[in-house]
Amino acid sequence: MSMEQQLERLAQLKQRAALGGGQSRIDRQHAQGKLTARERIALLLDNGSFNELDALAVERGGDDGEALYGDAVVTGWGSVDGRTVYVFAFDFTVFGGSLGAVVADKITKTMDLAVRNGAPLIGLNDSGGARIQEGVGSLGGYGDIFLRNIYASGVVPQISLIMGPCAGGAAYSPALTDFIFMVDGSSQMFITGPDVIASATGETTTADDLGGAMTHAAKSGVAHFAIKGEQTCIEEVRRLLSFLPANNLETPPYVDTGDTVDRRIDDILSVVPEIATMPYDVRDVIERVIDNGDFLEVHAAFAQNIVVGFGRIGGHSVGLVGNQPMYLGGVLDIDASRKAARFVRFCDAFNIPLVTLVDVPGYLPGVSQEWGGIITHGAKLVYAYAEATVPKVTVITRKGYGGAYVAMGSKHLGADVNYAWPAALIAVMDGPSAVRIINRRELNAADDVEATRAKLAADYKERFEHPYIAAAKGYVDDVIDPRDTRIKVARALAMLRNKSQILPARKHGSVPL
Repeated sequence: MSMEQQLERLAQLKQRAALGGGQSRIDRQHAQGKLTARERIALLLDNGSFNELDALAVERGGDDGEALYGDAVVTGWGSVDGRTVYVFAFDFTVFGGSLGAVVADKITKTMDLAVRNGAPLIGLNDSGGARIQEGVGSLGGYGDIFLRNIYASGVVPQISLIMGPCAGGAAYSPALTDFIFMVDGSSQMFITGPDVIASATGETTTADDLGGAMTHAAKSGVAHFAIKGEQTCIEEVRRLLSFLPANNLETPPYVDTGDTVDRRIDDILSVVPEIATMPYDVRDVIERVIDNGDFLEVHAAFAQNIVVGFGRIGGHSVGLVGNQPMYLGGVLDIDASRKAARFVRFCDAFNIPLVTLVDVPGYLPGVSQEWGGIITHGAKLVYAYAEATVPKVTVITRKGYGGAYVAMGSKHLGADVNYAWPAALIAVMDGPSAVRIINRRELNAADDVEATRAKLAADYKERFEHPYIAAAKGYVDDVIDPRDTRIKVARALAMLRNKSQILPARKHGSVPL
């Protein structure tokens, strides 16, 4: 066979691989409003940068005459904004994107390359789960993938996009990654589907109600992002990558944002009400502190009493955590603690400094919270902040009460620089609550209970509740003009840029899971 013939044969095989399950199945995918695996990769990566791996892999034991080259996944590497990433995309046109031995081998090879070369790993998931025809072999393939997800955790960023159904084992690999994006209206994740649930428990539900994007974004917290449209979803993944380093040994990329770090926030006094119980949107503060107001919020629909996400200060990536007075007064509860702890640990793993804005009235009281394990879940946030060795800067904007004050990036948990605004209230509890406990006898004996309570609360505030007590003890490094918050935070982060901290040697800590 001549070279020309060999090249013609190669071109034919590559063309067959590119068609996946065939044109009719591609048309069916498009009719459902979904892109194909290769179209998704083309949107994700820089134009012309994709290098495919194992395009000619064939299901073991298959007949070459009927073989579907590449099987049910497309794998390889390319670049996003010029930076290398590794990618795998399930092809639903081939056996419903089910996972068999060849699919697992292709994915694990890609994962191994990502870890060895220190670059992000991105999985585009659209899979019916394990390939039943391959029996336990397909389950073993999932196990091989899970193992690598865990080994890669904290080494390279792992991002999962859920672009269609992901059932059973297909849901667990994304759950082991750092961020999950779901396409609202066309993606679902669940371990057992509606039919199985109906037969097992009698409960009736739909696939979208059970495991759709908004269900997981708002109720379970499994998904970090729920986005309309595949193209917009993929664009947001590219945006997220711009804040992240390639691996745990690098720092995030510097971006010249054009926003000077000496910019005062002149209108901040009108944004945050002086009355501690009046709500405001903490995102209005975050967007004024960071460069150009460019804030990528994470887990926006879940545990809305706390806000987390990425921004830049002086062109450098930072992770931001802030209590949200607009929702439940900004209290810490089970879900808020879980959400913030996971985010803090991610930032620490990938050298992203933490900026914390504190306005917390305490922990949410209630039987359901106690029975749900607020003690254990609340401890996760304490653990995360204490364990983090990245630069940590905390600003108490309005109030920090009780154990929640300690948990929110306090000096006691190793924060490097702690600021407070002049009107900040820092104490075991607020004045009226404290008076009800420590001045019970005086109140019972008083002729005018309300006047006595007001007088005692004012006295308590003067003696215990202002920021200068914490400043006197060194728990707050400085009390600052709120309008200088961006300047002060930026200078603190610049001072901490070469921070080095080594924790006691150990295999790993025992996180209160």
